[in-house]
Amino acid sequence: MQELHDAPLAPLTTFRLGGPATRLITAGTDAEVIDAVRAADDTGTPLLVIGGGSNLVIGDKGFEGTALRIATRGFELDGTRLELAAGEVWTDAVARTVAAGLAGIECLAGIPGSAGATPIQNVGAYGQEVSATITDVVAYDRATRATVTLTNEECAFSYRHSRFKAEPERYVVLRVRFQLEDADGLSAPVKYAETARVLGVEPGDRVPLARARETVLALRAGKGMVLDPEDHDTWSAGSFFTNPILTEEQFAAFHACVREHLGEGTEPPAYPAGEGHTKTSAAWLIDKAGFTKGYGSGPVRISTKHTLALTNRGEATTADLLALAREVVAGVHDTFGITLVNEPVTVGVSLDD
Repeated sequence: MQELHDAPLAPLTTFRLGGPATRLITAGTDAEVIDAVRAADDTGTPLLVIGGGSNLVIGDKGFEGTALRIATRGFELDGTRLELAAGEVWTDAVARTVAAGLAGIECLAGIPGSAGATPIQNVGAYGQEVSATITDVVAYDRATRATVTLTNEECAFSYRHSRFKAEPERYVVLRVRFQLEDADGLSAPVKYAETARVLGVEPGDRVPLARARETVLALRAGKGMVLDPEDHDTWSAGSFFTNPILTEEQFAAFHACVREHLGEGTEPPAYPAGEGHTKTSAAWLIDKAGFTKGYGSGPVRISTKHTLALTNRGEATTADLLALAREVVAGVHDTFGITLVNEPVTVGVSLDD
């Protein structure tokens, strides 16, 4: 277990933003993770758990307490069952399952971050979510001071949400278990319309696993969503805002705003999101509110490839990031009456400040 003091945290995030931590511990085993968490809890020291840092916005003042970087490793396949240590690099794990001929997470290729973060956010993209394949999650419960195993149902998954996100101070994920599918080298049924179109198939069809993964990687790269140190469009947290889910009443009011601002013939994106609810596109809202690709003149700008990503152009601060995020939120609300919600976890700062 490695320990550093007054340690920079910006290099541990994909935004490359944020001040230092009073202390940074890097844990390579589950036992070291638990020991570090217990030590912080025993002394009342604030604790920040860091995985791949791809969904994290840290304030410029940094973090007064212990930052715990989880660097555990473990990839175990037993037939179609997969167990990943929390510190495993997610993109590498997806590649290995595809190479093994197993379907279920191939469309989650290219998503930066660690395996342990995937259940917290219920990570999803291109028609797949980890909640569809996770069987259970092993975590350290800070309330009971014990290691627990939570079933899929107990994880309380929903759109970009889970029990872990609802109780952020309680659980530290140690291991994630998945049930994958052996479909004779084929992918899971393709669900996402854009993916199906590029693949030249109909939604519900299956394609070779490697082809599905490569197609998703190409789609993500075209939107600046695959990490590249030389490409500032990837110095981000991916999608900065979640897609709004609206009640029937909220969607009717939104539809009226669309007609008022964009004309009677304009129809906003609308997708079923459970009984009485409709999901619309945050990217569409941002673009139609006037925040187009490349918007901004300062050190933080909207990606030149995708309106959902706010990007660090190289010399930014977290304050710069929050300023643009607030401008976008205000502009979308003024235009359409919808308040966007940030997807990344904020530490020491808030869009509401």
